[in-house]
Amino acid sequence: MPIAQEPTLTLNAGAVTATGTWQVHALAQGKAMASITAFLAALKDRQVTWDLAAVHSMDHIGAQLFWNAWGKRRPAQLQLPPELEEFFNRLESTGTIELPRTRQHRLTLVMKLGFAVMLFFEHLTGLLRLIGELVLDIGRFLRRPMRGPWKEISANIYHAGFQALGITALVGFLIGVVFSFLSAQQLRNFGGDIFLVNLLGMSIIRELGPLLAAILVAGRSGSSITAQLGVMRVTEELDAMLVMGISHGFRLIMPKVLALAIAMPLLVIWTDTIALLGGMLSAQVELNLSPQYFLMKLPEAVPLANYMIGIGKGVVFGMLIALVSCHFGLRIKPNTESLGRGTTTSVVTAITAVILADAVFAIIFSGVGF
Repeated sequence: MPIAQEPTLTLNAGAVTATGTWQVHALAQGKAMASITAFLAALKDRQVTWDLAAVHSMDHIGAQLFWNAWGKRRPAQLQLPPELEEFFNRLESTGTIELPRTRQHRLTLVMKLGFAVMLFFEHLTGLLRLIGELVLDIGRFLRRPMRGPWKEISANIYHAGFQALGITALVGFLIGVVFSFLSAQQLRNFGGDIFLVNLLGMSIIRELGPLLAAILVAGRSGSSITAQLGVMRVTEELDAMLVMGISHGFRLIMPKVLALAIAMPLLVIWTDTIALLGGMLSAQVELNLSPQYFLMKLPEAVPLANYMIGIGKGVVFGMLIALVSCHFGLRIKPNTESLGRGTTTSVVTAITAVILADAVFAIIFSGVGF
């Protein structure tokens, strides 16, 4: 086996002479590749004569070095032995590979609006299908209640209801204090201090309490539900359940919807109570209204219908949050990027749906409870 000679390049009177072995094993020895690359880079855009007659042997790697230095075409003055012609003929016939041009689609405002409308109806269709499956699962549950997912329902009530008592109490108390303080400042100017109970009772029990509890649950439990289903999609647990014949709706969706439908009215009552307690303490400090007067005046200021409306809102808001969270959780693709984006979209959509539902309640029951 012949010993590989070191590949060299020499420049003399405008002529570049190549000698040695121009194969990959020779080029990889020592600093041969670095020195040759630097030498060829220095010859860029220079008119020189190339002499490759003294080259001992060559492979496609060596030929590619010369071809790139020549700008992917043969130089005008080139001495090339016949045994090396094959390499350069092949490189010359290959030519420059042109990537296919991708057509740029410029989306107009009308096209973007159309895609948004199509996406909205796609989500709406999926949500309606989910509601239909939920109704069928509830019917199956009512026919055979002893075989229902009681453990899942209990666990979801604990996570979405009991564990949310702390944050809802804190935020409700602060909202009650701030709302009572600001209202007292305005009522004092008009001599309407005694109407603070009416203002706090109606606003908190009918509107702020249910809405505040729903927004907190949507951000806390809604994101948890979506992330849980998304992780099950990523780890292929949902596919495993289908293989084992376990229904997603009966074991995953229905327990969450029923749990939030039960827990949300209780959270609404809890949030109303703590918010009114904060408002009562603030009223005593600002307007010197005693707690006894506040508690005595509250049933007269707020008719019973407002309590029922608030509890009804809790049931509807809880089911909405669970349905929206499950809808986006099941649509997550098996990758981490989709998991994060789906969870964010789920929380935003759930809060928006809660606010829209609250507006519908306000229109429907506009003449009730006053």
